[in-house]
Amino acid sequence: MQFTTGENRYRENFGLSFEEFAVGQKFKHRPGVTLSQQDNKDEALDTINNAQLHYDACYAAKTEWQHCLGVSTLTLQNVVGMTWKTFGKRQRIVGFDDIAMTHPVFGGDTLYAESEIMAVKEYPQNPALGIVTVITSAVNQQGDVVTKILYHMLMYKAGKHPLDAPVAGAEKLPGDKFASHRLLPDGTYIENVGMYYDDLQPGDIFEHHPGKTVTAEENKRHALRSLEWSSQYSDQHYIDTFLEGAMPVNEAFLIGLLTALTTRSFDRVAANLQWKDIQLPYPLYAGETMYAESEILAKRESKSRPTQGILQVTSRAYKQDKTLVCVFERHLLVYKRGLGPYEAAGY
Repeated sequence: MQFTTGENRYRENFGLSFEEFAVGQKFKHRPGVTLSQQDNKDEALDTINNAQLHYDACYAAKTEWQHCLGVSTLTLQNVVGMTWKTFGKRQRIVGFDDIAMTHPVFGGDTLYAESEIMAVKEYPQNPALGIVTVITSAVNQQGDVVTKILYHMLMYKAGKHPLDAPVAGAEKLPGDKFASHRLLPDGTYIENVGMYYDDLQPGDIFEHHPGKTVTAEENKRHALRSLEWSSQYSDQHYIDTFLEGAMPVNEAFLIGLLTALTTRSFDRVAANLQWKDIQLPYPLYAGETMYAESEILAKRESKSRPTQGILQVTSRAYKQDKTLVCVFERHLLVYKRGLGPYEAAGY
């Protein structure tokens, strides 16, 4: 969903308000997620789960499952998480009535979430909120239902979410081009996953949301796993003594973060072709938050790929105090309307 905040300037906005929900509505959430055995093992070990069935393949082979069984709460977290583009204006979940695990999940399975609205009612304790009751299910790549979750959410009413604060000139945009969902023939709403090449025009500016706060732990992890073992990422004594405790965000990681923040509007991308003129005028430090915006400079047909076009885009990242920390030009392939793998892949 996009709002316009000025001529050719659009702000990403996710989640439906309380008033937009009605009993009987069904939603398909996209994208799905493929869970690996590494994800499964990490979840079990990080949460001190002593059930060896999740990470001891030799033991698991002797059980009826024959493979390491997926941690049920890993499935729960991912399935609820996949609903965020529809339920993004949720204040919080106030209760789960039932969490049923109906089919095993194994490493390599791909899960897709679907939700049905069961009840919508007022919340007397706070007139800015309402209660939405939903059943969210997940199906795997073979169509097996692996879980059904019944829960209740406090949902912000229109204009009451903190990010709905009025912006001068802001207005909701009509039409399929900016729609957050589209209606399928069976009456189900499916989340859209970005804009087509045809819909993106030179001069358009997109304010990408949400922002991203970079933690010291993830900054260090990305650096170390990239063989970047410099003292500013690996040695806390060095950071405290010589950098006054301020760990700079790794530059390659920062470029990756800025690129990733653009993918809500540019999710129809087939491939990145080039980054150029990358400037890092001021460092971003761990613990700080970055926000992104992109401007389309030009577009042209792809000579070798008739189903795609090429966009030339400038993207910028700003800290929470509006300081520019990264800017680059990027060329990317984007699918044209009605083309690409979406229908075949269930998108």
